[in-house]
Amino acid sequence: MSRKNIALAKENLEKMPNPKPKITKVEKAAETVSSELDKIIHERMRLGIISALAANASLSFTELKNLLNTTDGNISVHARKLEDAGYVECAKSFNGRVPLTEYQITVAGRDALEKYLNHMEALIKAMKGK
Repeated sequence: MSRKNIALAKENLEKMPNPKPKITKVEKAAETVSSELDKIIHERMRLGIISALAANASLSFTELKNLLNTTDGNISVHARKLEDAGYVECAKSFNGRVPLTEYQITVAGRDALEKYLNHMEALIKAMKGK
């Protein structure tokens, strides 16, 4: 190919509009899910806490700690974030002389968990091509 032809080919390429990259259905679904994902629930330990509370009327601090196989500090920090978001309620009392901390999921927490699970299900369906 002559230098003139190469120059013309380059010139023609520069004049052509760049085609937009095609976004696949999966990428679109993933983008939607990511942007609407509840970051509070998405964290592994908080998802574990709120899921456990959704399956039980209430759980004590110790029950959550043992169920999720984690430390006091970890449960405390993550339960507080869920509480601050209004997703769980914390009730402190005494069982005899022993302090008892119990957690329950709120209506807002149940709604948030359901919305989160729906987003995940949409992503899974998109990945499977359904």
